[in-house]
Amino acid sequence: MMINRNKTVIYTGVTNDLKRRAQEHKDQKGGSFTKKYKINRLVYYESFGSIYDAIAAEKKIKAGSRAQKNELIESINPHWKDLYY
Repeated sequence: MMINRNKTVIYTGVTNDLKRRAQEHKDQKGGSFTKKYKINRLVYYESFGSIYDAIAAEKKIKAGSRAQKNELIESINPHWKDLYY
């Protein structure tokens, strides 16, 4: 999950190369949504054994409320630090 500087927008996605994809967001090379809202800080991630499990988890996260997303982020990153580095 990635956020913008003001923590007002959370983006959830799936990738097979987290470091590359996070760098694309930092370089404003993501999709139109991430460019529009300046999504560039990695605050939460999980690893999965299969793409199917990753997509299922992504769908579950996207269906959740903002409060649930906040709780998920804070479960591993209580200060919402950029985990890219």
